[in-house]
Amino acid sequence: MADNGGNFWLGVVAGWIVAALLNGIWPLIGPIFGGFVAGFMARGGMWNGAIAGLLSGILGSLVAAIILLIGGTFLLGGIGFLAGLGAGLVLIFFALWGGILGAVGGAIAGFLR
Repeated sequence: MADNGGNFWLGVVAGWIVAALLNGIWPLIGPIFGGFVAGFMARGGMWNGAIAGLLSGILGSLVAAIILLIGGTFLLGGIGFLAGLGAGLVLIFFALWGGILGAVGGAIAGFLR
């Protein structure tokens, strides 16, 4: 993963940003296109593209879950912590969803590249 000039992690972050931007407009297409961007930038074939897409899909949901948990705790105390925890658990489910869709997009990009 690291032998391709550092493009792997740059691709993961770029795919995460693209997926986050498009997810509000097209919830199904956003993670796939973000994974495609991650896989295209990561290089290294279909497998490396799928891993980059998977990580970009998971990263977005986990960051959102952490922000909800910390923000809920600071704003509302204990009740905010519980609300953030519940929302975080839901977002972990969506992390798997986004990760799978991102892996599909990354595999397609790795295959095409």
